[in-house]
Amino acid sequence: MKNEADIWTGVDRHAPDLIGLSDRIWGMPEICYTEYASVAEHVAMLKDKGFRITENVAGIPTAVIGEAGEGGPIIAFLGEYDALPGLSQEAGVAEPRPLPGNGQGHGCGHNLLGSAALLAACALKDWLEETGTPGRVRYYGCPAEEGGAAKSFMARAGAFDGVAAAITWHPHCFNEVAPALSLANTRMDFEFTGRASHAAAAPHLGRSALDAAQLMCTGVQYLREHVPQESRIHYSFLDAGGVAPNVVQAKAKLRFAIRSPDLPGMFELNERVKRIAEGAAMMTDTKVSISIMSAVSNLLANTPLEEAMQANFERLGPPEFDAEDRNFAARIQATLSAGDIASAYRGVGVAPTDTPLCDYIVPRDTRREPMIGSTDVGDVSWIVPTVQAHAATLAIGTPGHSWQVTAQGKTPQAHKAMTWVAKVMAATAQDCLTDADLLARARADLDARLAAAPYTCPIPAEVSPPLQPRPEAA
Repeated sequence: MKNEADIWTGVDRHAPDLIGLSDRIWGMPEICYTEYASVAEHVAMLKDKGFRITENVAGIPTAVIGEAGEGGPIIAFLGEYDALPGLSQEAGVAEPRPLPGNGQGHGCGHNLLGSAALLAACALKDWLEETGTPGRVRYYGCPAEEGGAAKSFMARAGAFDGVAAAITWHPHCFNEVAPALSLANTRMDFEFTGRASHAAAAPHLGRSALDAAQLMCTGVQYLREHVPQESRIHYSFLDAGGVAPNVVQAKAKLRFAIRSPDLPGMFELNERVKRIAEGAAMMTDTKVSISIMSAVSNLLANTPLEEAMQANFERLGPPEFDAEDRNFAARIQATLSAGDIASAYRGVGVAPTDTPLCDYIVPRDTRREPMIGSTDVGDVSWIVPTVQAHAATLAIGTPGHSWQVTAQGKTPQAHKAMTWVAKVMAATAQDCLTDADLLARARADLDARLAAAPYTCPIPAEVSPPLQPRPEAA
């Protein structure tokens, strides 16, 4: 018989260990495909909790799977633990105060994300053993969500095949079932090759790769007028050809991020951007080499799983914060603009309040005005019925990818919220294993969404993940 209280007690039992894991990961921030210390911490915790371990998933040395249970459906919890460059920050301090070191920091809260997902997996593992319920729980430790698309590579390799449902979450300002809003995204490199020459004495002999890169950027600016308004195209110069203005630059390299509301739209937009690059090369008598670095799909919703998760939010009630939690959140809010805070409320479609921490659950039917990013969870959602939660680890208005996120990553409020959301996820997984109809309805929902556009991995088969070497021991 289903008993949320039992599985919630299991979360509480494991919470101190997983809070400790979260804090350790916060203290060793590692970016895209360099998460060797972080994955080692997760492997050690999985072993300590009795999971069967599969390392080097999809040929990625910083990816891991832990599994427990026998027979029955497979329920997956997706975890992350990568950090970001340039967001180093002392914990628990409401002013910019970078720590000494490499400048990296958990400015998206992935130290909490992976730890809470593993916490939910531990509770479900115990429940399976205690009740003898057929079923398997898997924890997927996934690196490189920030720009590396590890889950997309893992999906292409079949790592999620056979999973009945996938459950995850993300640190946020609000408590809610996360709406399936994300943009499909390709990161594509354009390398122009020309011919160097003296820019004054022999300009006619030169073919400027920098001119080609600039013309490409101009062409893309005009393209913006003729794409769906939700699309996004942005870029950076990886190589502008050198610092000598008296040399016609023979090399230039751009990286574009091309985003669209869905996979078919992204594939079409990719081709339009490629044609602009080819036109720029033609105009400048240069050559262009085009390569995809990474890509992710947009998220697909799953109504049955979202309804089940919302019911667990409501059964559990919101997290309980105390005066000290609210005081620190208020100090963080004092570092934000009025626009930051107003935008956060518009994004979830609720009226502003005077509380600095969200102590309520956002309804699913609010009228939102979200600004949308991208995530490699999207690729999982095209293969497996997937649902996500948001939990209020952050003061309302905290912008993602900011020093303020890093500052809040080890606070008591974050620990409370990660434990709370682990209970929501664990109970939703329990629903999947006790309600035979739920998984069938979730699969039917996904199949209906795929009928119009079946899944095609947005990363070509010949593209490998940009793995980084294990750092040498000090």
